[in-house]
Amino acid sequence: MSTTLVQIERFGGRGPRLPEWLRKPARHTDADHNLKQLMRSRGLHTVCEEARCPNRNECFEKGTATFMILGDTCSRSCGFCAVKTGRGLSLKLLRDEPEQVAEAAAELGLKYVVITSVNRDELPDGGASHFARTISAVRQRLPQTKVEALTPDFKGDIEAVRTVLDARPDTFNHNIETVPSLYSRVRPQALYQQSLDVLGYAASRAPSMLIKSGLMVGLGESPTEVKSLLGDLHDHGVQIVTIGQYLQPTRNHLPVTQYIRLEQYDVYREYGEQLGFRAVFAGPFVRSSYMAEAVHENLEFR
Repeated sequence: MSTTLVQIERFGGRGPRLPEWLRKPARHTDADHNLKQLMRSRGLHTVCEEARCPNRNECFEKGTATFMILGDTCSRSCGFCAVKTGRGLSLKLLRDEPEQVAEAAAELGLKYVVITSVNRDELPDGGASHFARTISAVRQRLPQTKVEALTPDFKGDIEAVRTVLDARPDTFNHNIETVPSLYSRVRPQALYQQSLDVLGYAASRAPSMLIKSGLMVGLGESPTEVKSLLGDLHDHGVQIVTIGQYLQPTRNHLPVTQYIRLEQYDVYREYGEQLGFRAVFAGPFVRSSYMAEAVHENLEFR
């Protein structure tokens, strides 16, 4: 067996057996319940719940979450993502969402707010103006709070990317997700180079802004491909990278092909640091917005 991965073991028709380092106890607390109730009362969604993030209970218990705007329905159907697909709500119906996000962030006392969204390819600007309004609403309500924008690719529309950048988030984040050879299977409605171009434009347009991206491992990529991807991200101005294990959200989604061993994350981290990234966060439960505030604080005080 390889020293860098664990081959999937299937038994009794119940799917892959998780290795010990990927098992998290289920935790449900009053704080968890209260945060969910707050979101429901304001008609808001979190990517934590919609995408079935394995860290969601831990984050909810701490009173933090990643806001998912533009509704809860994505116009794309990526093979790894649990967010439902279809036609989303009109912007008219979502007109109060920016202020609701700002008020919820204030009620939670957040010092760092991560805002992401579903893809809304049917909208003229992909929802970029709504993204910008949400950032501005948080800025107005919480002027001292840091904001991270985790955006879709907007189909490569640079004007849409500029709209988000001009709202001045502290961090611009767009996930590359996987290596180029797997794009047709993992992100069939996206293009690898297009995502690189979005990140490269953001880095050139806003040189003082932190530029961030993330990827999943365990979908069939090789270590060589991951290292090549890291080189591409660095060449396009990305400063922060997150690398985490892909976990199949339902049986209808892409299967896990590899469980990456812990030492391989160290290899990726060290390689990224040698390339010159300001930070590479790699581990089985690392996600793009997980512990984002701690990541930002760590960089500020370096």
